[in-house]
Amino acid sequence: MVEAVLLASEAALTTDQLQHLLAAEDPRVDRAAVRTTLAALAERLASGASELVEVAGGWRLQVRAEFTSIIGQLWREKPPRLSRALLETLALIVYRQPITRGEIEEIRGVAVSTNIIRTLQEREWIRELGHKEVLGRPVLYGTTSRLLDDLGLKALAQLPELPEIKGVEQLEAALRKLGLEPAALAVASEQPEEIGDS
Repeated sequence: MVEAVLLASEAALTTDQLQHLLAAEDPRVDRAAVRTTLAALAERLASGASELVEVAGGWRLQVRAEFTSIIGQLWREKPPRLSRALLETLALIVYRQPITRGEIEEIRGVAVSTNIIRTLQEREWIRELGHKEVLGRPVLYGTTSRLLDDLGLKALAQLPELPEIKGVEQLEAALRKLGLEPAALAVASEQPEEIGDS
């Protein structure tokens, strides 16, 4: 039943969420039973085309990486095009959080479009963490578990370490460490249609 629930779910599910769903059918199901079932499922899938993966948001079933090029042929749509400005902003938030918009602008040397912040929030990759206790009380931004899920990570600690980001060179290194090649990115335009909707 755990496999069916994970197949039907659009998002990763925590052990507690799985236990709650399964307990509706069988009140005897507890967290230990769910963990045992997850371990057995992972073992059973070990030699198949799909795998059980633990990410920040919980557990999800996914196609093994070696099959993604074949599976990708089923969907001919292009992935959303993210602007270089959006990716630079995201990299700064990932590596320098909590960070204010002003601090991002200081490092990038240009203003951060409201559309960029809105797009990152709509994708649920960043969130407001509070306000910095300085004049004007600017919003502090940080990453979400959704971003970790989308990157296939359990925790930010899994990201490669990066020296302090102080300028464009370090920012490009951060993008590469996130698996985003700066040279291949669409440059400059921060129009909403350039950023892409998911």
